[in-house]
Amino acid sequence: KSVKRGSMSSQVRLRLLPSARCLFDQPVQVKVEGLRSRQVVTMRARSMDEKGVVFSSSATYRADGSGKIDLLRDPSLSGSYVGVEPMGLLWSMKADALHKYFFKDNALQPHVVKFSVHEEGREDRMLAEVTNERLLIGNGVSRVPVKGRNFQGVLFTPPGQGPFPAVLDVSTFASEKRASLLANKGFVVLAVPVYTDKPHNVKQTNLDHFKEAVDFLQQQPKVKSLMLLKGLSGGEIALSLAAFVPGVEATVWINGCSAVSLVPLYYENQQIIPPLLFDTNKMIHTESGASIIKYGLGNPLAEKNKGSLVPIEQAKGRFLFVAAEDDHCWDTKACMDQMVERLKHHGKENFETVRYPGAGHLMEPPYSPYCPSSFSGVISYVVLWGGEARAHAAAEVHLWSKIQEFFKTHLSCDAAQTKPKL
Repeated sequence: KSVKRGSMSSQVRLRLLPSARCLFDQPVQVKVEGLRSRQVVTMRARSMDEKGVVFSSSATYRADGSGKIDLLRDPSLSGSYVGVEPMGLLWSMKADALHKYFFKDNALQPHVVKFSVHEEGREDRMLAEVTNERLLIGNGVSRVPVKGRNFQGVLFTPPGQGPFPAVLDVSTFASEKRASLLANKGFVVLAVPVYTDKPHNVKQTNLDHFKEAVDFLQQQPKVKSLMLLKGLSGGEIALSLAAFVPGVEATVWINGCSAVSLVPLYYENQQIIPPLLFDTNKMIHTESGASIIKYGLGNPLAEKNKGSLVPIEQAKGRFLFVAAEDDHCWDTKACMDQMVERLKHHGKENFETVRYPGAGHLMEPPYSPYCPSSFSGVISYVVLWGGEARAHAAAEVHLWSKIQEFFKTHLSCDAAQTKPKL
């Protein structure tokens, strides 16, 4: 899989171990051999997203005495990141223009990354290259678009007889990345977006539509228990399903709000929770053109807003609350602390928490290009998401395994029951 070119007489090899073809969430070991002793080179990675935007990264490395570089061992001396970061070339990729998010939502197409090694500072002098195909959907996993009476989504089912735990993955807009990757791990996953219309056309959120998705999942023949996974939005949807809909065993809440926001929540044809409103005058605009929006939403801690809080103490299942401490979108740390206090006040201990200092709002499956800011389709502004790239990337790796461990733990405890998780 290596292409050798350039002016060097020696055979420079660039290898990805264990294979140049892997799952999206699997690390690869990047190795170069055949360089001159102590030679300094530039390593590059480049990929195009589904909107045709090119993202790239580069880092300077020095070979050892035998002309080898191993990204598991060797530090980057300068470039998109510094230090020993074995997957740094992937998470540090960015577009030339500001405020670009790497769109990779179609599970059937792999995330294709070209790694290359060049003479130092000479992009035109490539010594070797290799293509990394990072698959979102594993062997035997089925992908079926689903349209219910009041919901639409995509269902991913692992191969084999099952039964499998089921996950409802709620995200702001349609996205298949996390759902397909979880299905690879042995979960039946239904990815459902909060918004199927333009957000400004949406006047209320109907919990019934999401309950319909839960019911659909529970009726799948291979399903044995149900979990809820709150995506980059939809936190109040996951919390509300846990609180109002029976049968949800476990809920993961990631960087959300403890209250219903923007539009009222309806259930069984009546409003059950009024929303916190958003005040655009309280946004902080930065020189880059991106805005910090966390101060624009009504304060969920204020006495006048307590009617907007989701009554999570009604939930029978378990919670995993995840807060990025450098989130510039919501004050997730305060929201999480508030929910913990609320549960404790009701004598409940059905939760665990994890905090990530240095991580921002957009926490995705690992090795995605870190996105500090991008256009938010919900409020129609360019938003600063927060986070420091290296800490954020490390947090994504940790969180991804934490989510799987949490779901599997709370499934095995209830293996005799036949309920779902969210």
